[in-house]
Amino acid sequence: MMEALSLLGWRDVLDILVVAVIIYRVLVVFRGTRAAQMLVGLGLLVAVSLLARRLDLPSTQWLLNHLWSFWVVVLVVVFQPELRRALERVGRGRVVQTLVGGARVARAHAVDEIVAAVEALMSRRAGALIVMERSTGLRQYADLGVDLDARVSADLLVSVFVTASPLHDGAVLISGDRVTAAGCFLPLSRSLHVGRALGTRHRAALGVSEETDAVAVVVSEETGGISLAVEGGLERLGDAESLGLRLDELFGSPAPVTVRARLSGMRRLLPWPHDHA
Repeated sequence: MMEALSLLGWRDVLDILVVAVIIYRVLVVFRGTRAAQMLVGLGLLVAVSLLARRLDLPSTQWLLNHLWSFWVVVLVVVFQPELRRALERVGRGRVVQTLVGGARVARAHAVDEIVAAVEALMSRRAGALIVMERSTGLRQYADLGVDLDARVSADLLVSVFVTASPLHDGAVLISGDRVTAAGCFLPLSRSLHVGRALGTRHRAALGVSEETDAVAVVVSEETGGISLAVEGGLERLGDAESLGLRLDELFGSPAPVTVRARLSGMRRLLPWPHDHA
C-alpha cells in the first residue's frame, strides 16, 4: 500500500480530481430527471459486462460487446436534452457572459419596469409569467406567441396580463429592454421533485429555466405572491422590492452580502401547498 502511494505523482492526483469533477457534474445534470434512471440501468450493464469478463463468460461478453457498438448513438438520442443543457452551462461562464452580455443600462431599465408591473399585478391579483432572456435565445418559444418588439414598460406588461387581455394566459418574453413576444407557451417542468400543488404558470417557469438559462418571474393569480425560476429551481420572494434586488443580483452587479442574507430568508423551496396559479 505504501509503495503504491509513493508511486502516486501530482499528475495522477490531478487526473483523479478531473475525473471526479466530471462524474460529479454529470450526476448533477442528470439528477431529478428521467435520464437518471436510464443512467442507473447503463451502470448495471457496465457492471454485468465487467463481471462477465472476470468470470470468462464468452456468450455474455459477445452479446454485450455487440450492444456497445450502437450504445453511443442510443445515449446521444436518449440524453439529448441533458447533454444540450450541460453544453449550454459551459457557455454561461463569466468570460462568455462578459463578451456576449447585453448593455447594463438596458437591463436596469427592464428590471425597473418589470418590478413596477409586478407590484401593480400583485395588487390586482392578476396572474403573470415574465421570462427574461440571458445567453440562451428564446426564439423557439417566441415563434409560438404574438410578436411585439416593443420597449419594456410597466404599462405594457400590465395591459398584457389583465384578465380581459387575450394574451394573459401566455408568457411574455423579454430580451434586453425589448418585449419580443407575448402569449407564448412554454414547456412544463419534467422534474420529479415538482410538487403537485404548483399550477401551470409555475411549472412553465420551471420548464423554461430547465431548458435554458432564462429567468422567469411568476405572479400567482390566487395568492398574489411572487416566484422566481432560475436554473431549474423555484424561489419565493416576499415583495416587489425583493424581486428587484434578486434581478439586480442576476443581471447586474452582485448584491451586498447583507442583502443576500436578507433575501435568503425570503426564499422557500418546493413544494408549496395551496399555490395553484
